[in-house]
Amino acid sequence: MGETVNLRQARKRRDRAERETEAEANRIKHGLGKAEKTLASARREQDARKLDGHRLAPAPDRDD
Repeated sequence: MGETVNLRQARKRRDRAERETEAEANRIKHGLGKAEKTLASARREQDARKLDGHRLAPAPDRDD
């Protein structure tokens, strides 16, 4: 004879798996976590400051 399967538990297992795959898709869809966002923001600001630091100032006597 075959193994006895509790249908209620099987449905719950199936539903949990579906919710997990949907949650994974939403995590990908909606992007980064808070820590990753703040790190990316800090890196962008640091890069902007570094770029501005290497910028050459225009000559004061030129009229461009």
